[in-house]
Amino acid sequence: MTATDNGRSPGGVTIPSTQAQLILPQAGRRAAQLGVSGVQAAMPRRPSLAELVETSGLRRVHILAWRDLDDPESGGSELHADKVAERWAQAGIDVSLRTALAPGHPESVRRNGYAVVRKAGRYSVFPRTALSGALGRTGPWDGLVEIWNGMPFFSPVWARCPRVVFLHHVHAEMWRMVLSPKLAKVGETMEFKVAPPMYRRTRILTLSQSSRHEIIELLGLPPRNITVVPPGIDPAYTPSGERSPHPLVLSVGRLVPVKRFDVLIDALLRARADHPTMEAVIVGEGYERPQLEKKIAAAGAQAWLRLVGRVDDDELLALYRRAWILTSASAREGWGMTITEAAACGVPSVATRIAGHTDAVIDGETGLLVEPDDLGRTLAGVLTDRELHGRLAAGALAHAATFTWAETARATFAALVREAARQRRGASLADRRR
Repeated sequence: MTATDNGRSPGGVTIPSTQAQLILPQAGRRAAQLGVSGVQAAMPRRPSLAELVETSGLRRVHILAWRDLDDPESGGSELHADKVAERWAQAGIDVSLRTALAPGHPESVRRNGYAVVRKAGRYSVFPRTALSGALGRTGPWDGLVEIWNGMPFFSPVWARCPRVVFLHHVHAEMWRMVLSPKLAKVGETMEFKVAPPMYRRTRILTLSQSSRHEIIELLGLPPRNITVVPPGIDPAYTPSGERSPHPLVLSVGRLVPVKRFDVLIDALLRARADHPTMEAVIVGEGYERPQLEKKIAAAGAQAWLRLVGRVDDDELLALYRRAWILTSASAREGWGMTITEAAACGVPSVATRIAGHTDAVIDGETGLLVEPDDLGRTLAGVLTDRELHGRLAAGALAHAATFTWAETARATFAALVREAARQRRGASLADRRR
């Protein structure tokens, strides 16, 4: 149950305002605490990130990524890399991140304790990075993390240090959504035919069990080599203040075809028909913005459906805390990080049933997963049913409490440490055989 500034829940039952503000956070936090403590009590103690760093011998780690957090089209993958790199740097690791150039930003910068080096253009960054690595121009490193975002850097071919690859999700139909037919064919061939054989011996990390399943099924990579490391949630995301006095539906993401904001706008128009006071906010920037603005204008929805562009962290947090529902019509996600960020603020989700979403949302407990055509009707139903909304909100808050960036950084580094140990064992065995 979420409160509005007049003490009325989304379904219309009046309760004292202060009581309404406290019911959801207290119930959700207690459920989360009980669940987490019970799981932790049954598990053996795992070494902390600091302990892993101290004993691993890994002091210099290089990360390869397509885009940097400053890139205008940055999203969840770039945020994920930043959060992990920041915590590794805090633990005493010399971390460098190499990406493509970010328009309007210098080639080199330090952010959150780690170095960012931007070389080459949007597409040339891949061969140039591979060539530099093969020639040893940017090393030596104790460990390497490759972020495979559609187009790989082919680190198995040239990297000799311990390494892991983070593959958030399979791109599949995304190639045809954003590229010309000829270039899309190149991307599909690279992802499905050329790259997989080269990565069969590589430790692959991914965000969710559903993405792991797709990597196995679509790319044919060995299940034994694929490890799930869920993303974290910034501790700043908490419930606070009051919900919007009118139903407020929020969506966050890059304005690009794979996010299907055109489909989402149709769904919001459908939900608005049942809830004439409903408002909606779409946060994000991208090259589809002009088309989406035209679609909103053609529907006469400018007064209640707003595209606000990119916002800073404080503005986003304020929107999460005022929203009633977080929604997404995306066609493909590694996880859906905005879903769990909103959940940490006590906001349930209504989202498309796709890989990634099926892990970020526990269907029927923290939100609802539906087919795209059912999105609008389901949004309207959750806004109407106060009991359902309250139950999903409490479940979302409890589920979100189990995710931390500290654990994401620890588990990712632990995978790199295991690869280093495996490489040392292999070298030792080879020496004995000589």
